[in-house]
Amino acid sequence: MYYESSTNWMRAGAGDIERFEASFSNVAFAPHRHDTYTIGVTLQGVQSFDYRGAARSSLPGNLVILHPDEVHDGRAGTDERFRYRTICIEPASLQDVLQGAPLPFIEGGVSSDPRLLRAVLPLLEDFSRALDPLDYQDALYDLATILSAICGDRSSNRATSCRANYAAAEAARQLIHEHLDDGVTLDELETATGHNRWELSRDFRALYGTSPHRYLTLRRLDRARAMIREGHCLADSAYASGFADQSHFTRHFKKTWGLTPKKWAGTLKDEALDGPSRLAALAPQDEDCVQVQGTSP
Repeated sequence: MYYESSTNWMRAGAGDIERFEASFSNVAFAPHRHDTYTIGVTLQGVQSFDYRGAARSSLPGNLVILHPDEVHDGRAGTDERFRYRTICIEPASLQDVLQGAPLPFIEGGVSSDPRLLRAVLPLLEDFSRALDPLDYQDALYDLATILSAICGDRSSNRATSCRANYAAAEAARQLIHEHLDDGVTLDELETATGHNRWELSRDFRALYGTSPHRYLTLRRLDRARAMIREGHCLADSAYASGFADQSHFTRHFKKTWGLTPKKWAGTLKDEALDGPSRLAALAPQDEDCVQVQGTSP
């Protein structure tokens, strides 16, 4: 990613859940992939990106729903800047609802389905306060249910004909979190869960959107980003998060977030964002479906 102007910015919402509003002109993000759902609403301009082999565009009021670990980039679709709000949702949070079902997959990545708008907008309305935990859980339940209804039997892992071993995959995920500092091998995960390593890896991907090894790397990157937000220098953040050197850290960071740690840190702004009034006009007023762009309902 290359920033030509200091007017490009990202501002985080309050609380621990990753939400942000951003405004960019020209090219915003280089191709990258991360293991969270990225679900947002376009507020201004034309938000364009390449996704699953095709160019996509989202207009104001449209939702952008990017599946975990799918490569995508970001750019303005016209000479004007674009602006959007988004939330990053861990697949593990949706699995609390799905209980081992494959992750729902919105093929085209852009939708204006009113059911999804109703589920998503409460998560993006008020950035001036943290999401209430109970409200967040309710919203996740609605979102997982609606995504599953829209996708039907289609899933991100079409090759998996049988239900994944949720208990084993979740046990492996918890073990990875317990060993973020020293790491854990696939052999150790197999021994701890009693599940064949290759089946475990397959099930882990189906349920959490990425491999066990990459999941570990991304959680370390999350720790590093939190430290950078707190004001720690890049080198200290990299070392404390388990990366051997800063160049190794930078390569992983850019592959995951589409920009270097230094440029990512340079876009962060501290100004408070407005609350619900920014999105109130986007809420569907009736049951009629709006035109859907690039979505397989």
